[in-house]
Amino acid sequence: MPPAAPRSGEAIFSSVDRVNAKLFTLTYGAIVRQLLNDLEEVEEVNKQLDQMGYNIGIRMIDEFLAKSNVSRCIDFKETAEMIVNVGFKMFLGVTASVTKWDADGSCCSIVLEENPLVDFVELLDTCQGLYYCNILSGVIRGALEMVVMKTEVTWLRDMLRGDDAYELQVKLLSQLPEEYPYKDDE
Repeated sequence: MPPAAPRSGEAIFSSVDRVNAKLFTLTYGAIVRQLLNDLEEVEEVNKQLDQMGYNIGIRMIDEFLAKSNVSRCIDFKETAEMIVNVGFKMFLGVTASVTKWDADGSCCSIVLEENPLVDFVELLDTCQGLYYCNILSGVIRGALEMVVMKTEVTWLRDMLRGDDAYELQVKLLSQLPEEYPYKDDE
């Protein structure tokens, strides 16, 4: 039997059980608010959201690979395209695009056309340094690390901060060596 053909993010998104979008958005907002209360420093909240996202990303990649039937990506460019064309659609139901590639293909921007995490959100003046959706940068970083790509993910533009779009910069720092849980030669 031939291997199953890769599935599109749209097809996967439409076939899985989902949580109510408003419930998801409000729950995420409650988490961010609690972090602001507990940690008090906005920069610490940014770090915590990134770490939470990283922990989610290292687990989410397994589900992505199992449900999408994608084969191994050849390079960072193909991986970035897979994230935006399948990953964002599969898990968030949103469309994104990859833009602004550098000359050596190790840095790009991901622009989200919409962001369900920010419905009902307005940043207070005391939270102007907050990257409210920093969990997304951690998810991308964690997922890519599990497929042996060490990256740095930062927000370039954020509509909650007055920008015209949601844009993340993804920079490939290094290809990690693949590690296997056992040795074949023993």
